Amino acid sequence: MSRLDSFIRRMTAQRDILDHVCAEVAKMEGPVLELGLGNGRTFHHLRERLPGRRIVAFDRALAAHASSIPEAENLVLGEIRETARRFIGIDAALVHADIGTGYEDRDAVTSTWLSDLTARLLRVGGIAVSGTPLDHPQLQRLPLPPSVPADRYFIYRRV
Repeated sequence: MSRLDSFIRRMTAQRDILDHVCAEVAKMEGPVLELGLGNGRTFHHLRERLPGRRIVAFDRALAAHASSIPEAENLVLGEIRETARRFIGIDAALVHADIGTGYEDRDAVTSTWLSDLTARLLRVGGIAVSGTPLDHPQLQRLPLPPSVPADRYFIYRRV
């Protein structure tokens, strides 16, 4: 599969999963955390799907389109592994993590700290959506929407 086709498949999976979980997330208390703002497409999508919800976005540096930048108090810049720790206990309704690199060895290292961090950021019953697998005893893997190929993207509930 070409890298372009892989990117399109990833973006489609991401959109379909976020659309799938937003109805449930809308009924929960707690903010939404976007780990990896990037160019801001997903942040913009979540803002449309969850109007009025606080969305806190994290990234190493600001590179988002001007229409997709959160308010200053909801933008956290620096190494996500470090900066997001300050938000442990925030009881997020949704944590979306799209910080994979496409290199299995690097993503495996990220998953080791991302799994625990995600579990500690979420409220009980909260949802995690991730481009990399999250192996943690407090995260229960959920089924994907039919449109998403297995192991393309992942959904979890904090138990």
